[in-house]
Amino acid sequence: MPTCPLCASPHSRHFHRDARRDYYRCEECRLAYVPTAQRLSPAQERAVYDQHENHPDDPDYRRFLSRLFEPLKSRLAPGARGLDFGAGPGPTLSVMFEEAGHPMAIYDPFYAPDTSVLERRYDFITATEVVEHLFAPGRELDRLVALLPDAGWLGLMTKRMTSEEAFARWHYILDPTHVCFFSEESFEWLAGHHDMSVEFPAADVVLLQKR
Repeated sequence: MPTCPLCASPHSRHFHRDARRDYYRCEECRLAYVPTAQRLSPAQERAVYDQHENHPDDPDYRRFLSRLFEPLKSRLAPGARGLDFGAGPGPTLSVMFEEAGHPMAIYDPFYAPDTSVLERRYDFITATEVVEHLFAPGRELDRLVALLPDAGWLGLMTKRMTSEEAFARWHYILDPTHVCFFSEESFEWLAGHHDMSVEFPAADVVLLQKR
C-alpha cells in the first residue's frame, strides 16, 4: 500500500477504481488520494491550468470566491497581511483582499513562482481550489502553517468528500489534476496535528486558526 501524502501513515486501502485511476484512502487521516504513478506530469498539469479563464473582473468568479473571502475577512484585524497560495493564472482573491485593505503576496508554482514570498510571515494564508491538486499536501500545508504567527488563519476552499458510496458518482474526481480529496475528518486531523481550531463555514470552505 502507498504512504498517505497528508499524514505519512502506511495504513491505506484501495477503495475505488475508474477508467483512468485508482483511489486509496488513509485509515488515519481519512484522505483519499491517487497514487504517485497515476498523476499527471508538470507539463500535462500546466496544459489543463492554461485553459482556466478566471479573472478579477468576472463577477461570477468573485461571487464564488466570496464563500471564503467573507467569513475570513470578518475574522481579520484591520491591515492584516496575507498570502494567496496557488493564485493561478488570473489572481482574484488577492485583489479582493487588497480592496478590503489587506496587503497581499501571491505564489503559484506555474504563474507566480517567486519562492521568496514563502520565506516571509503572514497574518493569514488562503488557498482556493488548490489542496486537491497537491502531490504532497502534508509537506505543503506544514510549510504554510509555519509561516503563520500565533492566532494566524489558514483559509482553504476545496470540495469535501462525504462518503465512499458517493465518491464514484462525484464530478470532482473527473478532473485529472485533482489527486487529493479531503473529508471533514482530514481537516480535523490537520487541525489536531498543528494545534489549530477548525471551522466549516460552507460546504467547500474550511478555516483553521493557530491557537
